[in-house]
Amino acid sequence: MFIDSHCHLDRLDLKAYDGCLPSALQGARDKGVKHFLCIGISMDNAAAVRELARTYPDVDCSVGVHPLDVEANKEPQLDWLLKELAHPEVVAVGETGLDYYYQQETKQLQQDSFRLHLEAAKQTKKPVIVHTREAREDTIALLREAALPEAGVMHCFTENWEMAKQALDLGFYISLSGIVTFRNADALREVALQVPADRLLIETDSPYLAPVPFRGKPNLPEYVVEVGKFLAELRGVSVEAFAEQTSANFKRLFPQARVA
Repeated sequence: MFIDSHCHLDRLDLKAYDGCLPSALQGARDKGVKHFLCIGISMDNAAAVRELARTYPDVDCSVGVHPLDVEANKEPQLDWLLKELAHPEVVAVGETGLDYYYQQETKQLQQDSFRLHLEAAKQTKKPVIVHTREAREDTIALLREAALPEAGVMHCFTENWEMAKQALDLGFYISLSGIVTFRNADALREVALQVPADRLLIETDSPYLAPVPFRGKPNLPEYVVEVGKFLAELRGVSVEAFAEQTSANFKRLFPQARVA
């Protein structure tokens, strides 16, 4: 049984299931997905992800503000984050991090927000979910500066092995999405081969980045099975062993998650 360690259930395109989230979740369960982590990306969607986690026993959530959602006039405050993180269904901080690919002009705002989330992670001792793109040096520098007591995860990892190793050395896990199945992802597949088995997670980042053979279609949580099968074959292990290992890794990283 697999776990989708990073999905956006409140943003799913559910045409395949007639707009019905319960049916989509059941479709994933029927294909071997036993748990879902629904991710917060803004102050506006925090209530929505918490409600989903309260509604479905196999869904937990995180709360945070994505670096591309940080606004000068609406920055998250530490007291808001701590209040949100106090809810029992919230098992992680984020997603947070740095994304210079799209918004070079908000570097300082992103860094301030990232520091805020890392401080919340230190105070709550909850793992942090990190988004990083075109910001390798600053991401690692801020993580080192924070010296977190608990681990975290570099989600939807697309960077090089050097950055992966630096993150691993800081106690972080590496999560791979459907991108690893893309034809032009040879460098990422090399990284996937080198990540230690006990530090690897898988995700969909649904509804984005559907894996082959569904690329170009809305991504569904059930497709985490395709990511898992692809990586199991790449790493030369059985699908069952890979599912068991990545599920154990998830439970270790997110001890408050309600995984059966």
